[in-house]
Amino acid sequence: MDRQDAPKALISVWNKEGIAEFASALVKAGYEIVSSSNTAKHLRDSGLQVTEVLDLTGFPSIFGGRVKTLHPTIMGGILARRGNEEDEASRGEYGIPLIDIVVCSLYPFEETARGNPTKEELIEKIDIGGVSLIRAAAKNYADVTVIADQADYKIVMEALAFGGITESLRRDLAVKAFRLTASYDATIHEALADALGSPERDEAEKVIPLRRVQALRYGENPYQKASLFMPTLSNPVFEQHSGKELSYNNLLDLDTLLKCQAVFKGCGACVIVKHTTPCGIAEAEDAMSAYERALAGDPVSAFGGIVGFTGKVDKDLVQKLAEHFYEIVAAPAFDLDAIEFLKAKKPNLRLLTITGYYNPREQITANRAGFLIQSETPPPPPIQSEGRWEGKPRPDLWGDLLFAWRAVGLVKSNAIVIARDFATVGIGGGFTNRVDAVKYAIEQAEDRARGAVLASDAFFPFPDSVELAAQAGVAAIIQPGGSLKDADVANRAAQLGLSMFVGGPRTFRH
Repeated sequence: MDRQDAPKALISVWNKEGIAEFASALVKAGYEIVSSSNTAKHLRDSGLQVTEVLDLTGFPSIFGGRVKTLHPTIMGGILARRGNEEDEASRGEYGIPLIDIVVCSLYPFEETARGNPTKEELIEKIDIGGVSLIRAAAKNYADVTVIADQADYKIVMEALAFGGITESLRRDLAVKAFRLTASYDATIHEALADALGSPERDEAEKVIPLRRVQALRYGENPYQKASLFMPTLSNPVFEQHSGKELSYNNLLDLDTLLKCQAVFKGCGACVIVKHTTPCGIAEAEDAMSAYERALAGDPVSAFGGIVGFTGKVDKDLVQKLAEHFYEIVAAPAFDLDAIEFLKAKKPNLRLLTITGYYNPREQITANRAGFLIQSETPPPPPIQSEGRWEGKPRPDLWGDLLFAWRAVGLVKSNAIVIARDFATVGIGGGFTNRVDAVKYAIEQAEDRARGAVLASDAFFPFPDSVELAAQAGVAAIIQPGGSLKDADVANRAAQLGLSMFVGGPRTFRH
């Protein structure tokens, strides 16, 4: 077969890894290689004969390489429908050769966006021609094979060696190509929205580029599959040193732990999480004391939970941790001997260094009604001068009240936290009514409720919860207010000698 009559493969790749070997396989299978610029040079340097795009189009690369392959001869050769009389007539009239294979990898926009580029550098890495080639070939998958991922070189080479490329393979490659270009465009949208200062955050359509960063052990139950995905321009927030593979439930719990670490950052805090809700939180001057006091809040629920710290963890502390069963221990830093000790003593324990915090702008929840999206904004803390005291003011307890308010916002609603001396002593979370939440927290606290403070994530609809708190000896309450019965609740608190601060936002967590 004359080379000019051979089927043509257009190759335009940014990533040159493996392309010479793949192009050689195409030549062996009878294809003529068409290329331009750096790709053509790379293939020639590898000993391959290449037809320049210029030779087909009669038009050089212009605008500094911005326009090379966007030409009717190239796009027509890809999009022409084989056997279509009108298309065949147009090809004959304008001398457009068929292109049967398109191999293309795109400019590294994501890599560029991660490197703190200027706006000009970012914009120059937006691939136009490559995306157009890929989309055109994918659209015409009935006749054209598109390879947009170098991981597919091997599959196509095997197909060429054993009977040729099937329509089924072309279809699969086309679907993958559309996914790749969709992710590429979505990443551009995310990066430019930040780089250009776009206020567009409440748009009617959402485009979120996600990439799987980790396959998980299993889902919520062992029969379910699960993976961890992250936005393409974000980095993983933890490094795992040891232990079993992470599961879906582990990462649900870790979300709560990371929120707790963010809320109590700089406070020398420890948090223990079980089934996505805290069961113990404490602040102290050292991590050991914080852990012991957090564990004392609810040692029964802590079994099988996960533990997090806001500061560095040493060997003495991990020796203490090893006395109990936990799924995860997480901290921003560990002493090396602490890591080695836990690896040897608790090989199944997942040990995580928190390397950063991913702060999503929005919280997205998928359910059978659709996708629920809300802003992910930390609630502003209550300010004494902007709220009101009911009963006798207790500014001496403000530190504990603020601690309890922070903690209750991390507990599943309906939520109640009883705290004293910057440690939780009773947590009631996930109850369908507030009275039961109060009862459970008091039951946990026992005698420790006397002189303690109580925080509620939402208003008290009736005085009954306040009455229970008074009977338990609680000294002060913090709650956001907003009930039709606020006056009745406040009057009853005053009658019972309870100090109550009303202010700050509701902090539901469903």
